[in-house]
Amino acid sequence: MYEVEVTGDLLRIVSSNGGGQTAPAPSASAVDSVEARLVEAVRRDGDREAFGQLYNAYARMVHGILLARVPYAEVDDLVQDVFLHAFKKLGALRDPAAFGPWLAMITRNRAMDFHRRTRDTMELTDTFAAAARMTPQAEANEVLALIRELPETYREPLILRFVEGMTGPEIAERTGLAPASVRVNIHRGMKLLRERITQSGAAKERKR
Repeated sequence: MYEVEVTGDLLRIVSSNGGGQTAPAPSASAVDSVEARLVEAVRRDGDREAFGQLYNAYARMVHGILLARVPYAEVDDLVQDVFLHAFKKLGALRDPAAFGPWLAMITRNRAMDFHRRTRDTMELTDTFAAAARMTPQAEANEVLALIRELPETYREPLILRFVEGMTGPEIAERTGLAPASVRVNIHRGMKLLRERITQSGAAKERKR
């Protein structure tokens, strides 16, 4: 299928800049207890190794949420900013098992802060023209640009699924979204994306 081929290209784009190279997530039944122990270790002792494990488990989620919202070239630096902020503010987290949704909220807020501070808004075409110069996967860049033009409801889960390589259940666990909502949004988002890809291809043909 076309989207599977594109998925591979997008994953290579992300991994070339350090994304997508994280440890697999723990099983659903173990997530809460593992997170709680790691969060408590960080809060109690400032355990950087424990925080490193949290980073490994959630870096793809943070990267994907940011990629859906900010210019491509800014994502890696903002990932580091998000985790640094989370490390400093972890004491404010009331429920250690809710680390994932809490971190997702911080990430979305950080993206909004970025746009509030940025006077000159970068156009998607400019962003991905720069990305195309860094990689030969120009077609994948175009598809990623189309994903980023979708409504936010679909944009974030599609990027987490097809760019960051997270499964539907993993997205639900990490972000705190309902599994059914994730499934529906991915399904509807893919349908809309296919329509946009078809429209984009038709527009290119008319220009020839």
